[in-house]
Amino acid sequence: MLALAAEAASGAGWAAVGLPQLGALAAAAAGLELTAGLVIDEPGRAWTQVLAVLLETVPVVMVGPLGQAPDRAGRRLAAIMRRSGSVLLSAASWPGAEVRLTVSQARWEGVSDGHGVLRGRRVTVTSSGRGAAAVSRSAELWLPGPNGAVAVAQAPTPGAPYAGSVGPEPGRDTLVPRRPALRVVG
Repeated sequence: MLALAAEAASGAGWAAVGLPQLGALAAAAAGLELTAGLVIDEPGRAWTQVLAVLLETVPVVMVGPLGQAPDRAGRRLAAIMRRSGSVLLSAASWPGAEVRLTVSQARWEGVSDGHGVLRGRRVTVTSSGRGAAAVSRSAELWLPGPNGAVAVAQAPTPGAPYAGSVGPEPGRDTLVPRRPALRVVG
């Protein structure tokens, strides 16, 4: 969710509501500008009103599992998002969501035979939804990518390993930047 928020915010304001586990270092590593963020750990019983105010003023709002919004409040929030152009990213299922993204497969890259350094996480993301998003689609992404943000996983060009790599190991994917092997000194 942080990577998606960083892409959507692109340096603009953002807010997180009901996500007390959100870490500032993780948000910064994903590309969110910390000085442009607002975090409300516990919005209370009037959380739909808190969301309404934020969606009118902040371009990207992330929300944790706060519960089911009453139908009237859900319609009001949807109207505010249409009017303001803001984006709501929910960590839990959100009734009436236009698009739902799910990670259908994930694997970490970089560790082989129990040794090494994790360098990236390759995931298959599947989208589904309503309207134009009714047709299910999938894409392979790096979460995080080489620069810490979301990156599309593409097949490497023959003879041109990914920038920053030190050459492919046999049977290894060259999309993830390779680090030199660690050696014990002394």
